[in-house]
Amino acid sequence: MIERHVIIDNVDPVVFYGVNNSNIQLIRNLFPKLRMAARGNVIKVIGEEEETAFFEQKIKELAEFCNHYNQLTDDVIINTIKGTPPKELKMDDAIIFGVNGKPIKARTPNQQLLVKTISESDLTFALGPAGTGKTYLAVAMAVRALKNREVRKIILSRPAVEAGEKLGFLPGDMKDKIDPYLQPLYDALEDMIPPMKLKEYMETNVIQIAPLAFMRGRTLNDAMVVLDEAQNTTTHQIKMFLTRLGMGSKMIVTGDVTQIDLPRTTSSGLIQALKILRNVKGIGKVEFEKADIVRHHLVQRIVEAYERFDKEEQQPHNE
Repeated sequence: MIERHVIIDNVDPVVFYGVNNSNIQLIRNLFPKLRMAARGNVIKVIGEEEETAFFEQKIKELAEFCNHYNQLTDDVIINTIKGTPPKELKMDDAIIFGVNGKPIKARTPNQQLLVKTISESDLTFALGPAGTGKTYLAVAMAVRALKNREVRKIILSRPAVEAGEKLGFLPGDMKDKIDPYLQPLYDALEDMIPPMKLKEYMETNVIQIAPLAFMRGRTLNDAMVVLDEAQNTTTHQIKMFLTRLGMGSKMIVTGDVTQIDLPRTTSSGLIQALKILRNVKGIGKVEFEKADIVRHHLVQRIVEAYERFDKEEQQPHNE
């Protein structure tokens, strides 16, 4: 009899073990000769050497499936242990499978173009109105790269532009004051990574979410780096950010040049950067349109209504 410790990497134990440990109980029933105890990401198993080695092999196969699809069902467990490989879940070119196995995929031609451009370019600009999925897809591509071990970390950033409220007057410490600006990034991650795994990634700095000002002085190697709401960067800020790009890294910059919240006397760094870098090789750019809006159907109508209003306001009024 030997004792073997099997480590399940890159999966959330809560997902792997199942609700009320239902998955681990099924695995116990399928290995009646073994004694096992699961704690955290380690499964301790006691039995004959040959059977514990077979057990470890099957647990690794199940962990790989769970990591890819973010789910583990009874059928998959039974088929894997009995030697029948589980069928791949084909979900129309899913980028990744989010929480509870939900497929996250590009839904419009421009979203598909963005996925392709990010894959092929080390720096990609994604431009367009609210609701087109720019940020969500950028985060999904970052999570995929991390899952596939193409990068060692994800860094997500936004400029903390004050919109009506001064940071100094908001309650709490600096993290409490900054987090509301970064909430859309948290929201996207929570759709894609199970809670316990996301917490672990955040605590170990595998995933970092920080205001743009915190990027100064860093060189970002082996990372997927996303700058959201880049239209609200100053010219100095975006230059500082773009020059953080390190070896083995990719950058994705998203923004909407029609929603600039900077003071009127301050130029948008995104607009300037697009002009300066327009002929630089290796930089990708994807421009989204109203037709790419994938939120509630009213969002597209709201965007169109505001565009009509802006055009009417810009026309000279007849006296």
